[in-house]
Amino acid sequence: MSERLRRWRMILGGEDADGTGTSLSGVDAKRDATLEALYDKQEDRRGGLGSSSPRVARWLGDIRGYFPSSVVQVMQRDAMDRLGLRELLLEPELLESVQPDVHLVGTLLSLNRAIPERSRDTARAVVRKVVDDLEKRLAQPTRQAVSGALHRANRTHRPRQADIDWNRTILANLKHYQPEQRTVVPERLVGYGRRLPNVSKQIVLCLDQSGSMASSVVYASVFGAVLASIRSLRTQIIAFDTAVADLTEQLTDPVELLFGVQLGGGTDINAALAYCQSRIEAPRDTVLVLISDLYEGGNEEEMLHRARALVADGVQVVCLLALSDEGAPAYDHDVAAAFAAMGIPAFACTPDKFPDLMSAAIQHQDIATWAATNDIPVAAPADE
Repeated sequence: MSERLRRWRMILGGEDADGTGTSLSGVDAKRDATLEALYDKQEDRRGGLGSSSPRVARWLGDIRGYFPSSVVQVMQRDAMDRLGLRELLLEPELLESVQPDVHLVGTLLSLNRAIPERSRDTARAVVRKVVDDLEKRLAQPTRQAVSGALHRANRTHRPRQADIDWNRTILANLKHYQPEQRTVVPERLVGYGRRLPNVSKQIVLCLDQSGSMASSVVYASVFGAVLASIRSLRTQIIAFDTAVADLTEQLTDPVELLFGVQLGGGTDINAALAYCQSRIEAPRDTVLVLISDLYEGGNEEEMLHRARALVADGVQVVCLLALSDEGAPAYDHDVAAAFAAMGIPAFACTPDKFPDLMSAAIQHQDIATWAATNDIPVAAPADE
């Protein structure tokens, strides 16, 4: 069989209309069977795998053997949607067969109240593995970017010798290069202050916990824990739906924090901003990151007025429509445009960009310009 026909047979699924006249054998046949169980055209899509946990567990094991990790994650997600596997995830033996990822954690959190006692330890272990993996990947870049920003914000032009930032000093004095001596004669030294204040910045993560924000909730919780570990920051995390919950005390353990989140429910951004406003001590030294799709279920006019007041007080407000790798999110374009008109940039941010975003915000850089430099589309005011 030619490689081209084999590939077309795998794509088309072997029905009468596929036109290849080709059959599969060996590993290809087994791989095709796993795809058929999920993507066939049965009216009753649950029929592909049935409702048996052992059968589903075998299927989950098969796809991990036949497909790369990125494809496995997509198939697991599709199985939850197409075959109604969310209920089966409450079985500990099935949870042990699933490849943990951010989307699975989001699903478990949405089922948190329904997880039976026999499955709670397994569910917590799954969430712990994903959180630990994310921390290993994201913690060091975040600490490095934020600590560097704090030091740069504390830069002085009368540094002690040990505190001179030579790279910045040379850049600032290139015009004083002496060709005869082949050296730069600095007229102005640039350095770091020897001590940072105990609390240089206050970071407030205001987190929409509606169901559509599941992946963003996971990433924000991990980033919140990392930011809370930086001494020169005072980090708070506020989660909201129609009620507001201050989860700051759980920041030392993002797993506990995640199990304190209740995904689903409505959205009252106005109430959340009101609470954040009451917790801000030094507006000009505060970065407020609102992570929300902006579908306001509360008083929208009052919410916009409150956001405008925060900006007027000097708070650096940034709106992330999503904090995930899931592509362009759905969001309320009218509210995003209103935010843009008052100087609050609204855009989706991937986790790998978040450390640099926080660095820019801490240094009071123009965030819309930062986003444009990083090829990130930003919501525009309505008249543009």
